[in-house]
Amino acid sequence: MPLELTSVCFLGTSVDSGSATAIVIETGLNTYLGSMASVITEQPPPTAFDEGVSSFTWLMLRFMAIMVPLVLFINGFSKHNWGEAFLFALAVAVGLTPEMLPMIVSVCLSKGAILMSRKRVIVKRLNSIQNLGAMDILCTDKTGTLTMDRVILKRHCDVALNDDDSVLGMASLNSHFQTGLKNVLDRAILQDQEIHRLLTNDYSKVDEIPFDFNRKMMSVVVSMPPGKHRLICKGAPESLLGRCSQFELEGEIYPINQLLIGDLKEEYDQLSADGFRVLALAYRDLSPKPAYNKDDEYDLILKGYLGFLDPPKETAATAITALQKHGIVVKVLTGDNELVSRKICKEVGLPLEHVLAGTDIEGMSDADLAENAESATLFVRLAPAHKQRIIRALQSKKHVVGFMGDGINDAPALRVADVGVSVDTAVDIAKEAADAILLEKSLMVVEEGVIEGRKVFANILKYIRMGASSNFGNMFSVLGASLWLPYLPMAPIKILTNNLLYDFSQVPIPTDEVDPEQVANPRPWSMGEIARFIFFIGPCSSIFDYTTYLMMWFLFKCADLGLAPPPGLAAHFASATFSQPDSTYAAALFQTGWFVESLLTQTLIIHVIRTNKIPFIQSRPSGPLIMTTAGIMLVGIWLPFSPIGLWLGFVPLPILYWPLLLITLLLYVALTQVVKMWLVRKLWI
Repeated sequence: MPLELTSVCFLGTSVDSGSATAIVIETGLNTYLGSMASVITEQPPPTAFDEGVSSFTWLMLRFMAIMVPLVLFINGFSKHNWGEAFLFALAVAVGLTPEMLPMIVSVCLSKGAILMSRKRVIVKRLNSIQNLGAMDILCTDKTGTLTMDRVILKRHCDVALNDDDSVLGMASLNSHFQTGLKNVLDRAILQDQEIHRLLTNDYSKVDEIPFDFNRKMMSVVVSMPPGKHRLICKGAPESLLGRCSQFELEGEIYPINQLLIGDLKEEYDQLSADGFRVLALAYRDLSPKPAYNKDDEYDLILKGYLGFLDPPKETAATAITALQKHGIVVKVLTGDNELVSRKICKEVGLPLEHVLAGTDIEGMSDADLAENAESATLFVRLAPAHKQRIIRALQSKKHVVGFMGDGINDAPALRVADVGVSVDTAVDIAKEAADAILLEKSLMVVEEGVIEGRKVFANILKYIRMGASSNFGNMFSVLGASLWLPYLPMAPIKILTNNLLYDFSQVPIPTDEVDPEQVANPRPWSMGEIARFIFFIGPCSSIFDYTTYLMMWFLFKCADLGLAPPPGLAAHFASATFSQPDSTYAAALFQTGWFVESLLTQTLIIHVIRTNKIPFIQSRPSGPLIMTTAGIMLVGIWLPFSPIGLWLGFVPLPILYWPLLLITLLLYVALTQVVKMWLVRKLWI
């Protein structure tokens, strides 16, 4: 592990004391720290959301690449008007294009960002909202996320690990009277101000022996009645035990022999195994003298141990349980040691069957790491490069991976994750690399963001299903009609009008309600699910397009190119400037009939596709979506009878058409619902 090399000094390292001769071998961006900065400046890799949108775009392009040339050549050869065939094929291409996709995606993501900001999540990159919803693995650091990021004194005990208030009292004197910078451990000891006030009334400071990294301890000397001096020393147990010749237990002093040293070590090792950071406390009574130094730190009496803990947050276990219920596996990536990390993970309910250390990862290939990373929950003693490798390994197994961190070492991992999450108190480089910033460092906030991300994706997926299945069905309808009819199945202006109105009906999709089942589990992009939906749902519309063709062709005599228009329209068709069959009343009637049926079925079916349940009964759409659907359907019914409709080439439809259309709509909705439920039972969508 690079950071454990004792022969290398890294850029950014602080030197506490001593001197050395060094050789500079790398500078700037070539250093270990500089390489992390270069990661931030690189173009971020494509996320799961980017790849999903790209896959869907190419799917639609393949449809168009097949459909448009076929339509062009079929109509060109069969009707011998290549100019008209070209315009018709061009209109079909426009109709097949999901032109509302950028708007729907942007509005859904923007709406999600606004809602998430109210839940104390600031989204920097909009597409990270969907990635948050698709995430099935969350990698997080330990400090401040699972823990309170606040060290507290949890144990003050004698050498037998029995709670002893006199140990706390003696430790309080040491921390109170030291003049050096008080660290988090000293502040934890001094938390009870009442004890300190009572103690300092009876004692006064005489001298101090400062901390240094060689000794790993510090001492203060206090005067105590009647005129004695006491040296109180606290430090690392392994360093301080070697300076003790006796220990105190239940008020009695006992000598330390070689047989007891192992037992004493076992006691503080047990505290370490329980996740505590342990300090030992010892003392020695001295005859007064003017000054003291580290040579006086010998023949000490071991008083006991202080156990410190960064406790888990009260909400951590609840949040982890909630994330797991939503199908998200939480993994802890930390630079801390295994004992402390195990303790915290156990308290918050994370399984610990498999733990990986940084040294283990160093010897693994990428393939081996990918296999082991899936089963491991806790990763300890990690360097920044290890975190980055772990995330890439999980992504190679088709997981959507999120990472939560706030330190400099977390920046590479934040950058490479599908969604990087940091906090507003993080270092600048971490916030720059993150996709979302939490105003509160809590997994509960992440859980709320996950739900919102899934709602966003659910609404995006509704549009994709609607547009793609409708386009696939229209492909069969247009091809069949082009082969059969002596005129165009629908004039280009009518195709564009149909497409425009259908697009308007989908505008409120970002406001739609989302079923609880649709946010229960991660929702990654699945081209397989989308393709199955297209291939099974799309042809349902073609069935009823063909029944409409038959109805218009045989029942309403659209096969007769000489069909006489009603008296009110006779003058209009008599003055038609086109000599092609498309200018006949039969063609206009056929095209109007298919236009109305196509628009109403496409618009109404939105409510079947938007949910896996029974529409309106088990799942209610949003108010705006209902209003828009009803409005567009009314416009479609009104157009054939309007002056605008006549200008667009529409004609009034016979009275008999409307009850037949109603039957068509009911049968279409019923068939689509049956096919959809069959797909749901098969777990294919």
